[in-house]
Amino acid sequence: MRIKTAEPNDFPEALRFIRALWDYNTYEEAPTREVYGKVLADEASFAFFLIDDDGRYVGMCHGDYFQTFWMCGLTCYVSSLIVAEGERGKGYGTTMLDHAVELARARGCRAVTLDSGLPRTAAHRFYEGYGFEKSCYGFEMSL
Repeated sequence: MRIKTAEPNDFPEALRFIRALWDYNTYEEAPTREVYGKVLADEASFAFFLIDDDGRYVGMCHGDYFQTFWMCGLTCYVSSLIVAEGERGKGYGTTMLDHAVELARARGCRAVTLDSGLPRTAAHRFYEGYGFEKSCYGFEMSL
């Protein structure tokens, strides 16, 4: 198993994971590819894949670093963490979170935050078992 930093030619795999994570949304390839490129070019972002010993992409993680008054310093926000459906429960999510936490520590972050959709109760149990605590409700408004 290995961590692979996301590269432009990995976009088809990224799109597969993005579509699986937010399956209630429709993702057109061109705009999603544009955002993917911006993420890869942004020094305040990270994106990586987890690849198993057979060379299959089994997970993806993406996040950002930003300054926040709430933590009085740099914070790492994990905005996407997904393991392929048939691969869950094998430790892949833990491996990816471990790597995201390492990246956050190396960057000098004071905390790692994330959110998870309300219906994803299995994911909530996973995050709490990892050590995350429920801290807020998330809200969004499309513009």
